[in-house]
Amino acid sequence: MKSDFIKYFENSIKEHWDLMAMTDYVSKKSYTYQQVGEEISKLHILFKELNIAQNDRIALVGRNTPEWAITFIATVTYGAVIVPILQDFHADDIQHIVNHSESKLLFLSDSHWENLNEKTFQTIRGVFSISDFRCLYQAPGETIQMTMKHLDHLCKSVYPNGVSKSDIMFIEKDDYEMSILNYTSGTTGFSKGVMLTGDNMCTQIEFAKKTDWVGKGYKILTFLPLAHAYGCAFDFVVQFIEGAHITFLTRIPSPKILLKAMEEIRPTVIFTVPLILEKIYKNSVLPALNKTSIKLATNIPFVNTRIYVEFRKKLVNALGGEFKTVIAGGAPLNKEVEDFLHLIKFPYVVGYGMTECAPLITVEVLENYRPHSVGRAIHCVEMKVDSSDPQNVPGEILVKGRNVMIGYYKNEEATSKIFTEDGWLRTGDMGIIDKEGHLFIKGRSKTMILTSSGQNVYPEEIESKLNNLPFVSESLVIQREAKIVALVYPDFAAMDEMGIQIAELDKIMDEQRKELNKQLAAYENITKIIIHPQEFEKTPKKSIKRYLYENL
Repeated sequence: MKSDFIKYFENSIKEHWDLMAMTDYVSKKSYTYQQVGEEISKLHILFKELNIAQNDRIALVGRNTPEWAITFIATVTYGAVIVPILQDFHADDIQHIVNHSESKLLFLSDSHWENLNEKTFQTIRGVFSISDFRCLYQAPGETIQMTMKHLDHLCKSVYPNGVSKSDIMFIEKDDYEMSILNYTSGTTGFSKGVMLTGDNMCTQIEFAKKTDWVGKGYKILTFLPLAHAYGCAFDFVVQFIEGAHITFLTRIPSPKILLKAMEEIRPTVIFTVPLILEKIYKNSVLPALNKTSIKLATNIPFVNTRIYVEFRKKLVNALGGEFKTVIAGGAPLNKEVEDFLHLIKFPYVVGYGMTECAPLITVEVLENYRPHSVGRAIHCVEMKVDSSDPQNVPGEILVKGRNVMIGYYKNEEATSKIFTEDGWLRTGDMGIIDKEGHLFIKGRSKTMILTSSGQNVYPEEIESKLNNLPFVSESLVIQREAKIVALVYPDFAAMDEMGIQIAELDKIMDEQRKELNKQLAAYENITKIIIHPQEFEKTPKKSIKRYLYENL
């Protein structure tokens, strides 16, 4: 029986026993790998006392904390299935997922518990706080709270001399069985339960080990949502397995908070979403670039090189100054921002993946990265573009490999739709592949606009240009009555700084629309900009939920 995924955790705890494993950035509470092992052993005893069986589901929702991570590891190493739920989900959605997954136990933050109704639970036997693992609720007929009172005594009877390295021996479980039931945060409707196996996760670990993204003693600042596949795999799982010291931000990662934490932690490698880099560029870099003296200097040979070196140095120092690479994923990186990062030789790469692929599909090491691409297929992936001319004509990206999920939980219809008859996974993304295998994303097949003249328009490419215009915070390009229009949420802070009044905004936006159209093909031209007064609602990976706005 093969159980490499669980074995990775077991070996890491033993090998890195005395090293620091996890720290809460705010409270400063820390755990060594030994202490993580002790907490896991304690939870395993609890699960056994409650007669939790292998492959039973245990749900987990809350902000990134060491306790969140310990619950995750304890669940999968017990042989149960973890159901990580994004903390931003509405209470109704959380309750639906808990019921749909048939979870037996629920671990959550106290704030989430306040908004849930235990009467709606169908299979939950007990609810626990992830702040201190106390029992918040037990179903009628259960004796969980009594078990909790005697848990310390039970632990002492099992481990009279404390938990030692030799006691860290986790269950054997077939890697082709489900280990994670991850509910997607898609932008086109209600989430689906993605069934990921231990072997799916092993592909991500195997790839990470070939890079310099992981290493014993690495310092990692984790701020991506761990209930999302990207953050879970690369900001947490692969780092723990390699012996890193993971600091959980435990706060909303605004640029100001994030940069302060980067300065203190000085991470060895940084995993982020493009939005963070774009905000830093727009708020810190762009104002400096737009100064007349800098603009003139960048046109002078040799002088511009020194200026770019200085920009690179400042940006690197702002992110802690000690990282090897910044890996961006989860959404496309703005073209203007990427052009600048490439120009100053900033150490970054952009990857591509989806929850259904555990998540990584393509990426490239820093030395071989090609700007505006998302890299090449990783070691376990076959990939092709469904197009008559894949190098020039965009088509849907199709993939196969060990990283691909075994299906959607209790949803055969959705599973059959996402796979072709010959077993390729339909990603729903459009792209082209150059002759060296580098993938270039053009947009989502579902968001592609087909004009009345038969031309394909990829709104993401237009939005990338729109978002760099003055007084534009974010935008959404959609089709209304056969015309292309843009919804724009203004940058009110920039307007205030420049003394721009709301009454002037429509005229300013229309002038910017005309200038933008000069950069676009005629069939891509925006006919109107509509001011949207609030930020667009987003998924945890910061993709706008388009379906909420397309029919307004």
